[in-house]
Amino acid sequence: MGPPVTRMGHDSPRAALIYQHANREADQGTADAIDKAVKAARRKPSKRKPRQAPDSGGPAAEAS
Repeated sequence: MGPPVTRMGHDSPRAALIYQHANREADQGTADAIDKAVKAARRKPSKRKPRQAPDSGGPAAEAS
């Protein structure tokens, strides 16, 4: 069975093979850009206040 031909709407496996290499490079470029953006966002300090954990009603809550 040949490669999937529906990715770019090719009518034949031969046409899909011609562009398969370019698609892999484009996919890798997209993945690399997303990875870079996520890593950059993780390095930035958050300006949001940390969320408080909801009161669980445990022994510490009863002492208050």
